Amino acid sequence: MLNPNNMTYLNPGTVILIGIPGLEHVQFWIGFPFFTVCLVAVLGNVVLLIIIPAERSLHQPMYIFLAVLAATDIGLCAAIAPKMLAIFWFQAYSMVFDACLAQLFFIHTLQCMESGILLAMAFDRYIAICDPLRHTSILTPSILGRMIVVVVVRAVVLVGLLPLLIKRLHHFQSIHIAHSYCEHMAVVKLAADDVRINKICGLFVGFSILGFDMVFILISYALIFQAVFRLQQKEARLKAFNTCTAHIFVFLEFYILAFFSFFSHRLGHVVPSTHILLSTIYLLLPPALNPIVYGVKNMVIRKRVAQMFLLDRGRQ
Repeated sequence: MLNPNNMTYLNPGTVILIGIPGLEHVQFWIGFPFFTVCLVAVLGNVVLLIIIPAERSLHQPMYIFLAVLAATDIGLCAAIAPKMLAIFWFQAYSMVFDACLAQLFFIHTLQCMESGILLAMAFDRYIAICDPLRHTSILTPSILGRMIVVVVVRAVVLVGLLPLLIKRLHHFQSIHIAHSYCEHMAVVKLAADDVRINKICGLFVGFSILGFDMVFILISYALIFQAVFRLQQKEARLKAFNTCTAHIFVFLEFYILAFFSFFSHRLGHVVPSTHILLSTIYLLLPPALNPIVYGVKNMVIRKRVAQMFLLDRGRQ
């Protein structure tokens, strides 16, 4: 375990999650807004998962993808929030190394699934606006099912490489992770062994999923805008734009924060506390905003939510 220069850890059984470096003295209070965001995310997405299957008018490709996105967002909150809040509120810093790798796998897999679902939703909007007569014949239930399976399998297979490659590392220069959850590069930086393969694989997974999806989402919306501007009637153009505004907002919030988190860990020019706060916000804010954005934009969802609350008040 000891080399001539410093202490190294051989196959550590546990790691220590610091939380937010430099802000340890206020982490207890930081936990409350994060808990509120998680609560909004879980409740909002649970409501979507209740309304979409129950409302026949919402049994359309866009809302089926939205239901999958809601399930993904709930899973993301469940993967990150319990341990993060335990660190902030109860100083539960230690974590079994294999549990850390499991958290790493689930967080990054769900991130990649969310990116894939956003791409599927952009494709749905492209077909609905650019080829509306063939929308239902192209996006049949079997095609939707296959698209969802491809999104899940792609994320599981590619992200699954990351913890497997970390398991091949045996010597670690530290067991203290400067983060509030087990993020891939934060764990890799602990290793004393050669981690070039880990870094290359992380870049490959990031660009082959997030980069690929972002490029094709941009292409989809470029084609959508091109088709919209060709419409003669102003009302038709506004209606087409209105169907895309929620998707564009969700797309921008997800990818701007995603790539900031991705590159700041590798370039290292961002204050650690700022990076970790923003990377945590990146994971938790989209799940909270997605049901609000889509719910506000859709009249059927708004009415069903109102009915749910009015029914509860009537019973009281």
